[in-house]
This record gives sequence, structure tokens and C-alpha cells, in this order.
Amino acid sequence: MKFPKLWILFLVLLVTIQSKLALGAKVQYSSKQAYVTLLYGDEFLLGVRVLGKSIRDTGSTKDMADGWIVENISLLVNPNHVRPKRFWGVYTKLKIINMTNYKKVVYLDADTIVVKSIEDLFKCEKFCANLKHSERLNSGVMVVEPSEAVFNDMMSKVNTLPSYTGGDQGFLNSYYSDFPNAHVFDPNIPQEVLKVRPVPEMERLSTLYNADVGLYMLANKWMVDESELRVIHYKLGPLKPWDWWTFWLLKPVDVWQNVGERLEETLPGTGGGKNPNDELLTGGFLFRTSLCNHIRHLYFIIRSSGTVAYSGVSSSSNINVNNPTKVPVYLGGISVFVCFMAVVVSLGISITIVPQQVMPWTGLFLMYEWTFTIFFLLFGAFLHLIYQQGRRIVTQLTPVSADTDLFNSDSKKDHRQASSCDIVSWYYGLGMAFLAIVAPSLPCIFGITTLFLRLGLMVVGGIILASFMTYASEHLASRSFLKGCEDRDTTQSRECFLC
Repeated sequence: MKFPKLWILFLVLLVTIQSKLALGAKVQYSSKQAYVTLLYGDEFLLGVRVLGKSIRDTGSTKDMADGWIVENISLLVNPNHVRPKRFWGVYTKLKIINMTNYKKVVYLDADTIVVKSIEDLFKCEKFCANLKHSERLNSGVMVVEPSEAVFNDMMSKVNTLPSYTGGDQGFLNSYYSDFPNAHVFDPNIPQEVLKVRPVPEMERLSTLYNADVGLYMLANKWMVDESELRVIHYKLGPLKPWDWWTFWLLKPVDVWQNVGERLEETLPGTGGGKNPNDELLTGGFLFRTSLCNHIRHLYFIIRSSGTVAYSGVSSSSNINVNNPTKVPVYLGGISVFVCFMAVVVSLGISITIVPQQVMPWTGLFLMYEWTFTIFFLLFGAFLHLIYQQGRRIVTQLTPVSADTDLFNSDSKKDHRQASSCDIVSWYYGLGMAFLAIVAPSLPCIFGITTLFLRLGLMVVGGIILASFMTYASEHLASRSFLKGCEDRDTTQSRECFLC
């Protein structure tokens, strides 16, 4: 299910939700309170679904089915010319202040998830939000008492007030400039106290209602009591929980994934957070083929042409001792360069092919399958070219001589070398595959959750992998070259014997 970017939608959870409302259908409101989020484009669609289910799973008193009530609204253009591209429609969020159909609105970004009931947020007064970095209002979770007058005042200042982010959050910090001085919202204040105290214009939400994953990954712990946590905000740049690779970087993503796996099938093929458009790749292809099948197919193709891509030969050579063939000095450097370029190309193609919003294990399996297959094809083709180059050089250097004993000894030696070649090929191939799997898995093996330590450990694993690949690529290229030389010399001897 994809929405054109020109459509800006507010998704509202109400008492009267039906599971399959048609887009744009007339909605009959029967509640004065609502949970609201904003969706523009289709990137955050899965996030919106998971957010809705997380609210229901916390035992909300609002009787809700699977979907949100959808309201089409017009785009509020971002007036800032200098801004991140992803902020092109965020100013539309300000329209929640003009949703006067409701007495109170709790707004949550699509990259948040509710882990404990937040019904008490409806006790907030006119405006509530969370404070980040001691002085910055964060617009990811807000409680708003809609007011047409306030909204019109905002619109009169939207082109003049600065935005330090280039988006709605920066504007709100300028509009509510005194927000850092607001008192902290306390949902447990007795009703008799609320009646006699002045109604605050603004209140600050505690971190419980907007726990930042970025801060968690830096400190390896939440800034509040985890058992009291209400809302988790996956606010760490482009690392969103619905992208499969974030599962391996951000520990709290498992909370989001657990909810996503329990999503109902509101549209065919969408159960468990699946995207029906990706079934061909993640279903049919994944289960009909495997990495082993690709490797086996490649292996037999190359064997049938007379050599093995990752060919191995002994350090000795059958070439005529009077015309020794030396491995070119530049071959090692070229092979290392080609090896790493093959890795870059393989990863680039794999990232393009593998869908972002698939289950973590599915994404990881597909990534390895495509990367290994493409890499073996590319680097194997390079080694085959090196093998052919060795054969051509021997043709130029080695004179033809008929020697029956040489032919017989070469035939026996060639059989021994074929076995050695297979062992060496698998040794390097499996070695690189093993290190490629272990390197990103080290943080999980050692139970490390801090982001920087995770990245550091992955870098160490990557350095070890790069070192092994450097040695293996250089060694395999040299062996392929010498193998080509030996095979050409053996062929010449065989032809002379037949003559």
C-alpha cells in the first residue's frame, strides 16, 4: 500500500474506528480525544501501523480495530529553503493545533512506539512536550489543546520565526521560546489542587513519555527507570526500526519488531508487517534458491571450462627450467584492488536489491546470499582471466618439446594439484565467508549494546576480514597465474606426445 507524496494524511485513533475504512471516507466523530500521527509518503507506513497496534496492546480504553481513521489534509509548505530533504512536509504537523473537532489531541511521530499506557497524557493542559538537551523542545510527542486562534497566530509567524532544524521542531522552539522554564507535568496531582491552581500555558513531559534511543545507545541504559517507560522514540538519524539492518545496531529495536510481527493482515500479504510487493524477492526467490546452490552452480561452470576460479597450485612449476615464468610484480596489487572493488560492487547491488522493510533475519540472509554470489562471480571471473594470462605467457616463452616421461609425470601431478586446488579454494572462500559473518556479529556474541562499542568491535572485525582478504586475493591471483602456466605447459607436452 503506497501513498503518493502529494497526499498528506493525519491518522487518528478514535472510539469509532472501523478496520477497513476507505481512504477519504466521511468520518463521524464521537470522541473528544484522539491519538494522532502524520503520514506523508509511504516510507513511514509500516511505522504508523506498528504505532497503532502498540497503543492498543497497552490496554487503551479506546475501542480500536486494526486501522487508523484517515483524514486527507492539504500540505503546509516548509518555508525554509535550507533544510534536510526529509523535512519537506513536516510543517504540516502544525495543523494538529487546528483540529478543533477534538478537545485534546496526543500527537506521536510515526517512529515512536508505546510500551505502556499513556492515557494519562490527556490530563495535560494547553500544550505539553518533552525537553531534550536541557533547552530544546522535541516535537516527537506532544499533547495539544486545539485552538483556531493559536493556529492562526502560528501561521502569521511561520515565515518570520527562525527554525534551527529547518523543520517544525525548530519553529516550535521559537514560538514557545519560554518552554524550558515550564513545570514538569505530573498526572497524579489531586483534582482539588487542579481546580484551584492557574491553568499552565505549557508543561514539560518527562523522559518517560519520549525516551530517546540515541541517548540509550550512547549510555547503554535509559535515563529513566525502564519499568516505568511509556514511549520509545527511535530518533537516531536514518536508523529507523522498520529497516532490517537497524536490528543489528540498535538493541531497543527488538521491542518494535515484536509488535510488528503481530500485525494483522488488514490488506492481503501485510500480516506480520510484510510488504506484499516484496513477496517475489523475499519469498519465492529465497526459498527456491540458496547461496549454496549459486556457489555450486558457479563451481561446476568453471570446472567444466577446465579450471577452478579460486585455483590453487603448488609453488613449484612444470615450466621449462630454462625459461622460468615469474609472477608479475604488479599482480598482487591489482588482485587486492579488484577484490575490494568486487566487495563494494557486491554490497552496492545487494543493498539496492534487498528491500528495506523486511524481517531482520530475512534481510540478513538475502544480503549475504546476494553479496556472496555476486562477489564470487566477479572475483572468480578475474581469477579466470589471470589464469588465461598465465597460459598466454607460457605460449610465448616455452618451446615445444616432445617428452613422453614429462607428459606422464605431469598427468599424475595434475591430478594431485586438482585436489589441492579444491582444498585451497574452499579454504579461502569459506574463510572469507566465515569472517564476513562473524565480523558484524561480534557485538551480539559478546553481549555489547552500547552503539560506539558495537561499531568499534565491528570495525575490528572488519579490519581482520580486510587483512585476510588482502592476503587471500593476492595469493589466489598468484596461484591462478601459475596454474595457467602449468596447464599450458602440460597441454603442449600432451600435444607433442600425440604427434
